[in-house]
Amino acid sequence: MYSDPVVVDLESRRHETTSAADSLHQALLARCRGFAPLPTAVVYPGSELALRATFDAAQAGLIVPMLVGPVREIRALAASEGVAIDGWRLVDAGSPRDAAETAARLARDGEVGALMKGSLHTDELMSAVVRKDNQLRTAARISHVFVMHVPSYPRPLLITDAAINIAPSLEDKAHILQNAIHLAQALGVATPKVAILSAVETLNPKIPSTLEAAVLCKMAERGQITGGVLDGPLALDNAISLDAARTKGIDSPVAGQADILMVPDLVTGNMLAKQLSFLAGADAAGIVLGAKVPVMLTSRAGSLRSRLASCAIASLVAAARCAA
Repeated sequence: MYSDPVVVDLESRRHETTSAADSLHQALLARCRGFAPLPTAVVYPGSELALRATFDAAQAGLIVPMLVGPVREIRALAASEGVAIDGWRLVDAGSPRDAAETAARLARDGEVGALMKGSLHTDELMSAVVRKDNQLRTAARISHVFVMHVPSYPRPLLITDAAINIAPSLEDKAHILQNAIHLAQALGVATPKVAILSAVETLNPKIPSTLEAAVLCKMAERGQITGGVLDGPLALDNAISLDAARTKGIDSPVAGQADILMVPDLVTGNMLAKQLSFLAGADAAGIVLGAKVPVMLTSRAGSLRSRLASCAIASLVAAARCAA
C-alpha cells in the first residue's frame, strides 16, 4: 500500500513530540515523590471531571482532599459517576460563592494548605482569596502562571499572567515576574530564562510594552528582580526559536531557550495559552501565586492530566515555601 512520506513523517513527529510532553509530565510528578500529601480544599466540585481529578490526585499521594460545596449534590454526583469519596471530609456550602468564602477561611485558619478550583468561575474563587478579612494576601501581588507542556518545546514553558491581572502596571509586572521566577525555581530551574514579550525586538516609544521590557531588564540588573536571566523586548519567535533569533541577528542569553514568557497583558497571555493548548496539543496547568497558599486555577475545560499537574505544582510550591 502506498504511504505518503510527508504524512508518515508528520505522524512520526507527532508521536515523538507527544512522548516528549509525556516525559515532562512524568518528571513533574516524580519531583513530588516523598512529599506529604497537601491538604487541599476543592471548591465546589460540581462535575465528574472535578471529582475524578481530585480522586486521581489523592490516589497519586499529591493531596488530601476536602470537598467544599453542597454535600448532598456532591455525594449524589460521586455515586452516579462511580467516584469513591469515602473518608474525605465534606464541608457544606450551598452556592459557588459560599463555597469560595468557606474554603478561603479554611486556608486562613490553617486547615488546608492549598485551594483547588472546581466547577465555579475564576472570579468567584479569587474574590474570596483577595478579600481583606480572609487574610490570604501577602506583600507580593497575586498573579497567575500557566505551566505549559508543549509537545514541540523541550522544557516546561511558563506563561504569566493570563488570568488575574488584566492590564498590569510596570510595578505589577515586577511582582508578576518575581512570582514566576520563584515558581520556576520550585520546579527545578535554578536560574530561569525570562523573555519579556512584545511585537518587536527594538525599543519603540509607540509600543509601551517595549519600553516596560527594557525597564524590567534594568531592574533585574540592579537587583530589584532576582533569580532569573531577563531579556526583552523579544517577539515570540525569538523567545522560543534560536534559528529565528539568529536570522534576525539577535544575540541574547534567553533567545530560543526561554523558560518564562512574560506577556504584556491578560488578553495576550490567555490567547497564547489557549492557542498552545488547542492548536499545539499542549497541557496547561494553572496556578495562582502571591497568596498565603497556592491556588490551583484549573480550567473547567481542562483535562484530567492538566488538573493532576496543577496539584503537583501546588505541592512543589508549598514544599519550596516550607524550605525557605
